[in-house]
Amino acid sequence: MPRFEITDKLIKVLQPPPSGNRIHFGDLPGFGVRISSGGAIAFVYTYRNAHGQKRLMKIGRYPSTSCTQARTKALKYQNLVENGRDPLAEKQANCDSPTFADLSREYLADPETSKKRASTMRNERQMLATIINKNLGTLLVQNITRNDIARLHASLKATPYRANRVLALLSTMFSFAMERTLRTDNPAKGVKRYPEHKREAMLTEEQLERLSTALASYPDLARDESDRLARESAANAIRLLLLTGARENEVLQAAWAEFDLGRAVWTKPSHHTKQKKTEHVALSDAALELLQSMEKKKSGEHLFPGNKTEKDKTEKARATIRRPWVQVLKAAGLAERIEKEGKRLVRDASGKLVRRKIIQYKPVFRIHDLRHNFASHLVSRGVSLHIVGKLLGHTQPQTTARYAHLSDSPLRDAANQFGLIVTRGGKISAQSTR
Repeated sequence: MPRFEITDKLIKVLQPPPSGNRIHFGDLPGFGVRISSGGAIAFVYTYRNAHGQKRLMKIGRYPSTSCTQARTKALKYQNLVENGRDPLAEKQANCDSPTFADLSREYLADPETSKKRASTMRNERQMLATIINKNLGTLLVQNITRNDIARLHASLKATPYRANRVLALLSTMFSFAMERTLRTDNPAKGVKRYPEHKREAMLTEEQLERLSTALASYPDLARDESDRLARESAANAIRLLLLTGARENEVLQAAWAEFDLGRAVWTKPSHHTKQKKTEHVALSDAALELLQSMEKKKSGEHLFPGNKTEKDKTEKARATIRRPWVQVLKAAGLAERIEKEGKRLVRDASGKLVRRKIIQYKPVFRIHDLRHNFASHLVSRGVSLHIVGKLLGHTQPQTTARYAHLSDSPLRDAANQFGLIVTRGGKISAQSTR
């Protein structure tokens, strides 16, 4: 049988056999293209293993697998055979091995994983769905290499913080796989993380005033009374975050039983705090005034109850304030306007179909930045790092130390006191030398 190079041109002239399949082999030994009586076309590779058994394996269907891709795989299989391996046997053995998508489902269903904070679980699910499984989901867990991980990490270089969180999750999941004897090593170990620059967002007094104005007017945009109550609740949640420096989930999950308004103390239960420890936080006069006004209108056990449905048997806390946050910051002029292409097709002025432009607003401050803002303003006004750490619920001094550089002003004031002592008797001026 004559040998020829398998190309698209040649495949297009192949005629289906009356019945069964017919294989046309090319110039590369063992590499062929198979056509069925129904016209289905696929690339195949045939060889004899170390025991002399004839083997035939499918490389891929045409045209989803191109001629070039099929030839590359055939060369790979040829190299394996020449080294005494049996690629078909290995492929069949791998059919019982889990893919990374399988590992993801097992990891998320594990009781230990479910003990994580709700926000952590939400972030992990999103990273798996939108990034990790799109790149690694179909790969076998045992076949994923450090290069696969490094390439995925490098593809996220534009967002280094996100890239590092993805890498950390991958490392956790491969450790999980090792515990279940699905791997003997962790391919995420050794991949270098990108440097991270901690955000220290601090709203100016003018920005704080604009935010306060936007919060006051936010309920006025309501469609009806129910919407007004929801908007008032969201605005108060943002105010409490601003006045206490608490984390978002601590505020949204808060119950009235945690507050002693007479003593002005908020006792955060351990299952709500990041450190899993009970925290007793002193409330400012402004925070106390806000809570007292909210208490007069309370409708249940939670400060910020969620929307009730017919299926709800018990009251649930509000899950998020992300949308109100965007709307409030947009009104305060603290959101960036972004124009992007949507999915919907529309006709332009010339009648041509184009993707509809949509406008989105990206806040220049995150909700979590309210926590940094609280700490930054206190430290810059001379409050000690120890006290600020107590208010934030930090258990390690080095966690609060990131704000140390903001205390330059009180340090300078202290240094100036000695300067006044030195200069009290007369002016000290620098003398130039020639």
